[in-house]
Amino acid sequence: MIAIKKVAASALCACAGVIFYAPSAWALLPIQHWTEPSGAKVWLVESPVIPMVDVQVDFDGGSRRDPAEKSGLASAVALMASKGVKGGKEGQGAEPALDENALGEAWADLGAGFEAGADNDALRYSLRSLTDAPLLDRAARLAARQMAEPSWPADIWARDRARWSASLREAATRPSTVAGEAFAAAVYGSHPYGQRTTPETLARISVDDMQRFHAQTVAACRARVSIVGAVNRAQAQELVAKLLGRLPASGGNCAPLPAVPEVEPLKAASEQAIPFASAQAHVLIGQPGFPRRDPDFLALLVGNHILGGGGFVSRLTEEVREKRGLSYSVYSYFAGGLHAGAFTIGLQTRPDQAAQAVKVARDVVQRFVAEGPTEAELRAAKDNLIGGFALRIDSNKKLLGNVANIAWNDLPLDYLDHWTQKVEALTVADVRAAMARKLQPERMVTVVVGGKP
Repeated sequence: MIAIKKVAASALCACAGVIFYAPSAWALLPIQHWTEPSGAKVWLVESPVIPMVDVQVDFDGGSRRDPAEKSGLASAVALMASKGVKGGKEGQGAEPALDENALGEAWADLGAGFEAGADNDALRYSLRSLTDAPLLDRAARLAARQMAEPSWPADIWARDRARWSASLREAATRPSTVAGEAFAAAVYGSHPYGQRTTPETLARISVDDMQRFHAQTVAACRARVSIVGAVNRAQAQELVAKLLGRLPASGGNCAPLPAVPEVEPLKAASEQAIPFASAQAHVLIGQPGFPRRDPDFLALLVGNHILGGGGFVSRLTEEVREKRGLSYSVYSYFAGGLHAGAFTIGLQTRPDQAAQAVKVARDVVQRFVAEGPTEAELRAAKDNLIGGFALRIDSNKKLLGNVANIAWNDLPLDYLDHWTQKVEALTVADVRAAMARKLQPERMVTVVVGGKP
């Protein structure tokens, strides 16, 4: 154990000396892709400068697969990954069972890290470790146990469920939470993206529910594995085999999971004014947007940067804040996922100014969709986005996020290589047409939380 800690410490010191030289090389490294005999799909970027590896394993087990009455189930499965593992099976060594404290100590001893989480679309596990062979072997085997063999302690789930429920009740006292929940329900309707986790839905989630969800979604043949670090393909294959080796064998084939319906477009505009005793009114305006893999993505990224995603240089900021002083900040963004995530405009203002702020924001969107950006706005947005591209890949973790994005959304392997050229090639007409295809200003949801009844 002491030897492993010495290896980790010396390797980390070596990392500190070279980390600032890595980003320029990363941008040029190709992405390798293959499918393992288990059915797992793997994406690898070899980054040999730092003796470290980052791994993300994604499964189609996000909250879009939660039963409506048990919203929060996917997140509960992720939460319980760190609460204990079962003892080793016959033929896999005699590893003792570990509770959550022992797991934490084991990772600290390795100088490595393991996390689990869930979002709308995916249940994901992440491993970070130095690539010293004995250390990485132990880290991979421990991560494999947490993915495949959580112990599901019922008393710990009861404790954490109570904490989670208390947090939700506290959040419900904030106007931002009330606005966000009302907005999601109005934009997504009955689609799972609009489901809300509550103390009541958590109360319905049992250990058996989590075990069934885990068994249905966490399988080697469903895994999408993204790897960035100082490992070659052969080493990556060995690492993947260890990480997924404890999952049930399926011969490389998994039965398809049930299809999830698409988000329905809005048929008409809607407005909700929700009274709330707060100094500021919270305003959200929007509609369903587009899936992340939509071919218009880059045109919409640039267009939204000009509209409301570019901070103090955006049109919304100019009209709402600078010219009229209605809000300190105003923003817009697209949240594309496997389905059409929401397009959202958000701001806070005095309750007596909310109606004016809403009108100004709507007018800005309507004009932008009709007219598109100016040449000067487009040039400034391109310069900002292209100039900041290096910051998107200036660490192993950020690069891993980009590789996982390519993996999850079936984007081309050379997507990052051509990102700046494709942004540079966009025209005013391209941006205007893309925004017009996706946004319908006359059919947006508006939610205002604040003010008297």
